[in-house]
Amino acid sequence: MAYNYKDLEKQALEAIKKHKLFFIADIIAYLPCVSSTFYDYELEKSEDIKEALTKVKTDIKVSMRSKWYQSQNATLQMGLMKLLSTEEEIKKLSMNTNVIEGGEKPIQTIVHLGSGIDPNGTTS
Repeated sequence: MAYNYKDLEKQALEAIKKHKLFFIADIIAYLPCVSSTFYDYELEKSEDIKEALTKVKTDIKVSMRSKWYQSQNATLQMGLMKLLSTEEEIKKLSMNTNVIEGGEKPIQTIVHLGSGIDPNGTTS
């Protein structure tokens, strides 16, 4: 069956908007063509389709961050804080341990404590 580029692009844009799609594979599922046709027409390169996907993703992210901000859930609040934090603030919030190995030198372990206290017991 022969398809028209503009018709497929229009259907793709309508599907993105109606179903809040994020991914190319999702778009293809809503089109009357198979994936090879989609890629033969190079619809994945359509600026209008890319912009529509970006808009949906951005709208969803903004909505989620707003919900996280208003939530009383500490995990959601911590996730938002990490998104908004500087690199130094993230290190202070983190409780990760990084192991550094180097040639002939012994292994060095660096611990980032969430309380702002370094391994020597002093505050940073």
